[in-house]
Amino acid sequence: METVELAELIKGRRSIRVWQEKPVLEELLVQAIELATWAPNGANRQNWYFYIILNKDTIAAIADASQAGRSYMASWPEMAQGGLAPSSSTSPVSSPPPARRPGALGSAPALIAVGTSQIENPMDKVYLAREKVDERAGQMLRWSNTVNPRIQSVAAAISYLLLVLHQMGLGAVWMTGPLPQAKGDIEKILGTPPEMDIIALIPVGYPAESPTRERRPVSEVCEVVK
Repeated sequence: METVELAELIKGRRSIRVWQEKPVLEELLVQAIELATWAPNGANRQNWYFYIILNKDTIAAIADASQAGRSYMASWPEMAQGGLAPSSSTSPVSSPPPARRPGALGSAPALIAVGTSQIENPMDKVYLAREKVDERAGQMLRWSNTVNPRIQSVAAAISYLLLVLHQMGLGAVWMTGPLPQAKGDIEKILGTPPEMDIIALIPVGYPAESPTRERRPVSEVCEVVK
């Protein structure tokens, strides 16, 4: 592949949230994931795991869990104070289940949930012990959390995955928004083991839209240090 062809592939990919009423073959998704596992990753741990979800009821359950989490948060007065949602006096415990809102998640023909195994960094224990007598060690611990290699590794695989799906003629969107409010419920639906975290949801299907958003000029996001 010439660089110009690769550039065209990369620049043509967009986040897709509306799909055709057309099923996605399991074989295509497995092939895309196999290629995604060739992404660079910390210490070659390959600490990723992918759940391919084609069952409409399971996808709907995950969408419902996501909506329930958002509805629960919408009842908080802090949300209204922050201008994020209207306040409500209704208790989230006594509220009826939220109406299903298909959206990008609930209407997807297929869904890939991306997990990562929990990895204990032995250096964290060193930092924690050392910060009691060394303030800089505490700063190093915060920096270590900022550059979390297990998240970076899985993010690299997701980037590969999105590009491969695009090359196959499929559309997808990288979602993390539902997880802060519904991660535990989604993991129960999927039956993930306790040592694994679901960190992203990738709805997939054949595109029924053609977004055209551009990127900022490279001059705004790049600096040559001499």
